[in-house]
Amino acid sequence: MLCVSKRLSLANSTAILAFTVGLVPMNAAFAATAGVAAVHELAPHRAVYDMKLGEMEDQSGIAGLNGRMVYDFSGSACEGYSVNFRFVTEFQNADGGSQVTDLQTTSFEEPQAESYQFLSKTFVDQELVEATRGTARLGQDSRTVELKEPSEKSLDIGREVLFPTEHLLSIMNAAEEGVPFVAADIYDGAETGEKVYATTTVIGAKATSPVKAGSDGPDAPLAGLSYWPVTVAYFDPTDEEGSGELMPVYQLSFWLYENGISGNLKLDYGDFTIQGKMAALELYDEADCSKP
Repeated sequence: MLCVSKRLSLANSTAILAFTVGLVPMNAAFAATAGVAAVHELAPHRAVYDMKLGEMEDQSGIAGLNGRMVYDFSGSACEGYSVNFRFVTEFQNADGGSQVTDLQTTSFEEPQAESYQFLSKTFVDQELVEATRGTARLGQDSRTVELKEPSEKSLDIGREVLFPTEHLLSIMNAAEEGVPFVAADIYDGAETGEKVYATTTVIGAKATSPVKAGSDGPDAPLAGLSYWPVTVAYFDPTDEEGSGELMPVYQLSFWLYENGISGNLKLDYGDFTIQGKMAALELYDEADCSKP
């Protein structure tokens, strides 16, 4: 799965993505707990997605959008997980202007989510406008963050908050158990490293990939695999409306395959959507955690 945490805001023309969650039975729903055990093996891979403007409303102010997303995922449950992510988009507005944003992130998550290191840079028209770097760690009573950029700062984000791959595994575990709803708070270093997002995830019925065996398309390695249709809504707990009701910052829908790869992406920002179609997929060799 595209594991990424993340956000797109026209206010600063920045894009990020995040796929992750957590669970513990609570009637028909699940709530997040730290240190979720891995049931699934995540396939190391490099996936490329072509991004284009989907549905939009007049007030969006967008005349066009196109871009490309590259998601490089490697590692294992015994080694930890590394992610290299890049999302380049070109926006055209109704006045004829355009702007190119380039988001680049790298991260490493230790086994058992003991720590999470991240570096994120955002460029607008090739000019660096934001950089975030830090390390989050699992302590005895809480998870703490040591930021180095944009300024040095220490934060306490609470013990129940999940890191990105930990969140992803929780979604997959819930899907396998037939649990249709998951709630979790996640941290991925977004928003200058000080933001924790609340998420809710709706998981649909398990299905089989429509990709035919022997296909020569970019998603050929997904032939015969099972997947779940998933929608994750991201909320900013500090952004309540006057009614006290939280509205999602955005929603991310995708097909989550049994090996953790994502397809058929859709980012919904309310007055416009972005569609993502797989353009290339390369599978890497998997580490054998059973070997000493």
